[in-house]
Amino acid sequence: MTALTIRYDGPRATITLTQPEIRNAFSDEVIAEITAAFTEVGARADVRAVVLAAEGPAFCAGANLNWMRRMADYTREQNLADAAKLAEMLRVIYECPKPTIARVQGDVYAGGTGLVAACDMAVSVDTAGFCLSEVKIGLIPATISPYVIRAMGARAAHRYFLTAERFGAQEALRIGFVHEVVTAEQLDAKVDELVKALISASPNAVRACKKLVLDVAEREINAALIAATVEGIADIRASDEGREGVQSFLQKRKPSWLA
Repeated sequence: MTALTIRYDGPRATITLTQPEIRNAFSDEVIAEITAAFTEVGARADVRAVVLAAEGPAFCAGANLNWMRRMADYTREQNLADAAKLAEMLRVIYECPKPTIARVQGDVYAGGTGLVAACDMAVSVDTAGFCLSEVKIGLIPATISPYVIRAMGARAAHRYFLTAERFGAQEALRIGFVHEVVTAEQLDAKVDELVKALISASPNAVRACKKLVLDVAEREINAALIAATVEGIADIRASDEGREGVQSFLQKRKPSWLA
């Protein structure tokens, strides 16, 4: 039984988690499916934006119980291999060459917060709850931490990693973990608005911009970083789409990718 579906609508790909009966919790098998799905959509030239969605009342409740029962008997070596697969899934989402949007229609717990954080942007319903619950059962959110801390900031992580408090969508918005909070009726319209913005921009520039953020975020501003940014703008200016974009702006016409 598959844990997700992939739907293509022109330049948009939607990956939907389809196990609402277990709150879309993941296992090693589901992790492999998600990794494969993002690898597939990321490699398609016709895809310009990717939406990660879910069915049912919860977006993702983290690890499922059967997987947790198996993990309880793992050796350290087995745990290392298991965690590496989760880490690889998050990396593939985070580094997907296409822009990604998390469509959060319900609660997000534990490892599920890693899915949201690994996406470029997140839109949440106002009724969603969030919780990094690991310390309640003697664990830590280690594998997801690079992405979650980048998304919410270290100060918020100090609180919510340590207390395992549940927090609401408005608090998720305040700390920067999600970008928009809307009613359930407005959710698809807001996601569509972001998709429209993404596919109206230069495909190469969007891809290069995403890599720019990944390369520059959290880095010391030094000569090497400055040199890399200088090369980046020079390369994109000299590219076919860069030249076309500037010429279309100056000539007050639509660029070729919108024609």
